[in-house]
Amino acid sequence: MGILAVKADERVKNVHFTDATIAVDLMDGRTIAVPLAWYPRLLNATPEQRQNWEICGGGYGLHWEDIDEDLSTEGMLRGSPAPSHTLA
Repeated sequence: MGILAVKADERVKNVHFTDATIAVDLMDGRTIAVPLAWYPRLLNATPEQRQNWEICGGGYGLHWEDIDEDLSTEGMLRGSPAPSHTLA
């Protein structure tokens, strides 16, 4: 009996925000949601600056030119906050 496996595709499809989170929709249908507080530049950005993102890194990264911020789907999946952020 064969098993159909969905191939993971961690490339970015879309990005959206709530007051407390950043969520990234992936091409394979998953959504990564992490605390916005993990990324102080995004937390302190205006809504307009947050919406001014572009896909980079072959589809696996995000870049915000206005605030000089870069994130990767790999880092978000690992649960990695910004390097200067420490978890309590």
